Amino acid sequence: MARMSDPLIVGRVIGDVLDSFSPTTKMFVTYANKQVFNGHEFYPSAVVMKPRVEIQGGDLRTFYTLVMTDPDVPGPSDPYLREHLHWLVTDIPGTTDATFGKELASYEIPKPNIGIHRFVFVLFKQTGRQTVKNLPTSRDVRKWIGLRWITGGI
Repeated sequence: MARMSDPLIVGRVIGDVLDSFSPTTKMFVTYANKQVFNGHEFYPSAVVMKPRVEIQGGDLRTFYTLVMTDPDVPGPSDPYLREHLHWLVTDIPGTTDATFGKELASYEIPKPNIGIHRFVFVLFKQTGRQTVKNLPTSRDVRKWIGLRWITGGI
């Protein structure tokens, strides 16, 4: 369960994108050798290439789905479009990185037009291999079926 001082609560990721959860696996996101932490700001030029996403925990028989979403579309003061999917990778074996998974939505470079946006990386533990076969019809991460939260946004 998340604490009130948790950056995911302070940054409104819990509530806007995710329901409260207890992490069970660690995920590390790195852009050009600079690790991403909750609340860190990056210039657009630093996020042109897709990041390296490493999973620690699990084993090679456990599979994960990675989602990168922007909950602040078109702008943080009036995000009426809500989430925009920037990246979706499924079937990532545990203890590896996202390059070993199946990319269902290729990495889309973040290009916010208005204000500073939150870009959220979420990792799901799949119930089996190939749980997610197609792009979800909803951009609301909480509505996706067949997956369960294991780690949260960065």
